[in-house]
Amino acid sequence: MGANVPKQFLEINGKAIIIHTLEKFKEALPSAELLLVLPEAEVQRWKEISKATDFENISIALGGATRFESVKSGLSLIKAEGVVGVHDAVRPFVSLKTIQNTFAEAEKSGAAIPVVELKDSIREIGIATSKAVERSSYRIVQTPQCFQSQLLFNAYKQPYQVKFTDDASVVEESGHAISLVEGNNENIKITTIEDLKIGEVLIKV
Repeated sequence: MGANVPKQFLEINGKAIIIHTLEKFKEALPSAELLLVLPEAEVQRWKEISKATDFENISIALGGATRFESVKSGLSLIKAEGVVGVHDAVRPFVSLKTIQNTFAEAEKSGAAIPVVELKDSIREIGIATSKAVERSSYRIVQTPQCFQSQLLFNAYKQPYQVKFTDDASVVEESGHAISLVEGNNENIKITTIEDLKIGEVLIKV
């Protein structure tokens, strides 16, 4: 991003991205407990940003060097059984429907993630060649990724592997199938300046 603060603390329409994201979950699931995983160096910044918001006293776990370690740290704060959803702080445009449907599906099947269809043609790259592949066989994965709590706890007892790029890959490695739920195209992950500009447009829609 090239900014001097972590991207979740950048502002869209005068409000930090992470606050937009938390507000969306509070609206979609009013009775859910919200937890936050942050780098230790950013806890003080969060305390300043969250003053006088609904999230001033939210429980915080300290992040690790990888997503795997950060999620595992967050799970340590969860004591009750239920459905746990893991969401990227920089996805503030997830729809209420996507959140609610993914949690509902996880309650039924144990593990659910939102996905959307690819719009562009794609190619598989080889050592010296490339070939067209059928895009209808692929999906773009989003968050929240939702799981019955005990299933997720057990999956995160596994040793870390490089192929663990998200929570679904961890749960899948433990032997449980992942159900797919229709996501929403606006649910972009804000990681570049271009994404931030798109977000400034989406917030006004």
